[in-house]
Amino acid sequence: QVQLVESGGGLVQPGGNLRLSCAASGSSFKISNMDWYRQAPGKQRELVAGILSVGSTFYADSVKGRFTISRDNAKNTAYLQMNSLKPEDTAVYLCRFRVVGIDQRINIYWGQGTQVTVSS
Repeated sequence: QVQLVESGGGLVQPGGNLRLSCAASGSSFKISNMDWYRQAPGKQRELVAGILSVGSTFYADSVKGRFTISRDNAKNTAYLQMNSLKPEDTAVYLCRFRVVGIDQRINIYWGQGTQVTVSS
């Protein structure tokens, strides 16, 4: 069983920065895709950024140039550096990992979510 634990959310003023982390615990697995989603009140969950095991990245247009996703495979951890934050970035941020088990079965795991609030 794999568990994802997120950290790093909080309250920040517009223009400020935050760094989110998502660490996977467990054993005998490999992580292919690491993604960050967000969900604001009354809105659909949206994919913010993703990174493949080879390092290729994807960003939603709304965060390009401001957010950077990275990963540390040795620590089974994904990071989301968020700069120049705007009030519209306010949401619960969730990590999602695509995990390949020792039996080659693929499972999707979600973090518990961390609140990011951008407000003056």
